[in-house]
Amino acid sequence: MARPKVDLPAADAVRELIDGEGRLAVRVTPGAKVEGLEIAEGKLLAKVRAKPQDGKANDAVRDMLAAALGLAPSRLELLRGATSREKQFKVAV
Repeated sequence: MARPKVDLPAADAVRELIDGEGRLAVRVTPGAKVEGLEIAEGKLLAKVRAKPQDGKANDAVRDMLAAALGLAPSRLELLRGATSREKQFKVAV
């Protein structure tokens, strides 16, 4: 069975959450049943199916953010939160 399409907010809405130094804070829920990005109360929430093992959830979040922003995943660098639900990415535009 094919996986349902990932629910992504508009790229402009995600870009508004990037601070002046190019950092983007994300709250992650690994092991979710449905993947998607959501903006709630001015924060970016990411739900990924991947389990938090060997960086798989981090890679899944990076790929999803890249798709939402229309960038290559290599343009996003994980600055903080490799083992935490609260992550911070550097977005190279």
